[in-house]
Amino acid sequence: MIVGAGVFFDGTSSTRHRVTVETTPDGVRIRGADGATIAEWPYGELVAQSAPDHLLRLGRAGNAALARLEIRDPALIAEIDRRADTFDRSGKTERRLRQRVVLWSLAATVSLVLVAVYGVPALSDRIAPLIPLRLEHRFGLAMDAHVRALLDNRKSDQPFECGLADAEKPGRAAFDRLIGRLQTAAGLPIPLKIAVVRRGEANAIALPGGHIYVFEGLVNRSRTPDELAAVIAHEIGHVAHRDGTRSLLQSAGLSFLFGMLLGDFTGGGVVVIAAKTVVQSAYSREVEAAADQYGVRLMGDIGGDARAFASILDRIAGAIEPGVKILLNHPQTKDRIAAIMAATSAQPATLQPLLAPAEWSALKRICG
Repeated sequence: MIVGAGVFFDGTSSTRHRVTVETTPDGVRIRGADGATIAEWPYGELVAQSAPDHLLRLGRAGNAALARLEIRDPALIAEIDRRADTFDRSGKTERRLRQRVVLWSLAATVSLVLVAVYGVPALSDRIAPLIPLRLEHRFGLAMDAHVRALLDNRKSDQPFECGLADAEKPGRAAFDRLIGRLQTAAGLPIPLKIAVVRRGEANAIALPGGHIYVFEGLVNRSRTPDELAAVIAHEIGHVAHRDGTRSLLQSAGLSFLFGMLLGDFTGGGVVVIAAKTVVQSAYSREVEAAADQYGVRLMGDIGGDARAFASILDRIAGAIEPGVKILLNHPQTKDRIAAIMAATSAQPATLQPLLAPAEWSALKRICG
């Protein structure tokens, strides 16, 4: 117990009462000149009032009377400051609070990093199959315009999508026939919307909801309709496995989920994030391998030459083209080719092309 002198004001008059102040385990005891107890204020109800640095002026919270106590004894002030949590003259409580804030902030940051690195990828595999196809299709429609804006860097006045001009319509008809065979054999519960666009890279990308873009460069580099069909079959595999939605869950996380739940796919930048993810990101070794095997099976179902996929991968593997996801090193192209050839070992040596020569010739001119 620390004992010191103080001045007490009872709140009903301006009289200064010289008192003795004692610190007890529970609070501050105030005694008059005769030793009688005037008041006992619990530490939890002490309120520090404005005063110079060398003076501690105290009041009691909830006290109807404006009574106050003034203390100048440094040892007594320090003891009350140590015991009372309602104010902090020394700054120790504030420093402890700042330390706690820093520690909790660091812990929260570490938790977020761990969730982003380990939690979100693990959860995305479980959540993606649960998202209704109807909502996935709506999201694909919402991000379609943003993907087009990212891909369309042309200088000419030609439409971004090929096959619209009169001279290109025979090519579009041949392309639609090829796609029709793939779509019928795939039998997906979501409709496919596949278009050839004016991009020079030998590539194709699949969006959530069944949207697939085939680049003009891929059409130009394909030597047979089976080569082109095999790459498209691979992208249909991504749609069937909902890989685009899974990738978005990993990148956009909760924002994508909230957009799905609320049906708001145009606000909050979620669509922009999703569009960039689809155009720029790469799939894992396992995901690409699964899409390859799906494409091989789909080509077999339509009577096409699945080995054509290995042929076009091998031929354009040396091309260095930004964003060409079918050629990324996850997995290495040679490993993918070996797996495709192993899966097609029982295929007949010769097969009829998927399109007649005249149809293939027209399709090669689909972009004019």
